[in-house]
Amino acid sequence: MSANIVAGEHGGAAAAAADAPRLLFVPVSGAYGMGEYARCLNLALACAARWPQARIQFILSAQARYAHGVPFQSTLLPSSPTFHTPEVTRLIEEFAPDAVIFDNAGRTAQLAAARRRGAAIVYISARARQRRKAFRLRWLSLLDEHWIAYPRFMAGSLSLLERLKLRMANRPVVRYMDCMLPALDPQHGQQVLARTPIAAGPFVLIVPGGGTGHPRARNAVDAFRKTAQTLAQRGVHSVFVAPGGAAIPASDTLAGFDLLPLPELLALLRKASVVLTNGGDTLIQAIALRVPSVAVPIAKDQPARIRAAVRAGVAREAGIDAAQMCAAVSELLNDPAARERMQAAANRLDLRDALHESVEALAALLWQTARMPKRPTAQGS
Repeated sequence: MSANIVAGEHGGAAAAAADAPRLLFVPVSGAYGMGEYARCLNLALACAARWPQARIQFILSAQARYAHGVPFQSTLLPSSPTFHTPEVTRLIEEFAPDAVIFDNAGRTAQLAAARRRGAAIVYISARARQRRKAFRLRWLSLLDEHWIAYPRFMAGSLSLLERLKLRMANRPVVRYMDCMLPALDPQHGQQVLARTPIAAGPFVLIVPGGGTGHPRARNAVDAFRKTAQTLAQRGVHSVFVAPGGAAIPASDTLAGFDLLPLPELLALLRKASVVLTNGGDTLIQAIALRVPSVAVPIAKDQPARIRAAVRAGVAREAGIDAAQMCAAVSELLNDPAARERMQAAANRLDLRDALHESVEALAALLWQTARMPKRPTAQGS
């Protein structure tokens, strides 16, 4: 997480209110995208490691392709939880969570239900609209913490109006999440690399993302796959990681994987010469690990982030077209000086791992909330 907490301090030791907290994760979910779910899943796994006796639940859309593979107890709804307030409210009442983490999802009535139950409330905003929502005065009175997804250079500093509202409400704590970099056991990391013989030397890592198929980029995975195959045919060692990636015909220069757990993906990312990805979390992780990147926007919220990365000198942009991607990757591979400049720019940004700090912030919040009286709830939607 970013080094700066820009509003308020909880103080006290970062200790949990109990050894077995009840944690409810409510990410926006649906037929497209999986960034919010992936973020919550990695946070939930870290919480499970922090509190082995924790009870963890998810609320998800049944339309999400990952909905039936969640490693925690989950409740499936016809669409994203934001559109099912009665069901979400009922689950909050029944589960009685100690903390609820809303990621780009939620309505006022849902937050109010969590507050009535005495739960701590964390809201993660990854888009401008959701960020504005979190700064509405009625939400400021409900939130304990507001985590702004993505680093400050992409998400933007707090505006004067946002700072004024925080000063008026004297809450919540606002944090910037740089990126999530869960640790991987070195031996496990070697096992992942051993499954990819071509990763013994320089290679390009191609990761279109697990939630592609957005309305404006339905053929994104196919374009990335074609890019991987074309690069491999040209003799460029390439590793393709995507849904169905393991089915790609392997060769001396091409290997494919289905979606990998984040620690395993990061093991590959750390060894890659260049990464070709979309404008989501993998791009941020590549920047944090100083890996030269080519980014392709596949969702409407990604062009702005990619432009910020290009301005910062840590990525290049390409369109959703195999020819453009191949050209951008090849140009970067053949320009060591450009790669060095990207790595130097990434060093200056010095992005930090948000995962550990997020869990410790949640621990401190649980500790404090358990000792505070319930607050009045806001009304409205």
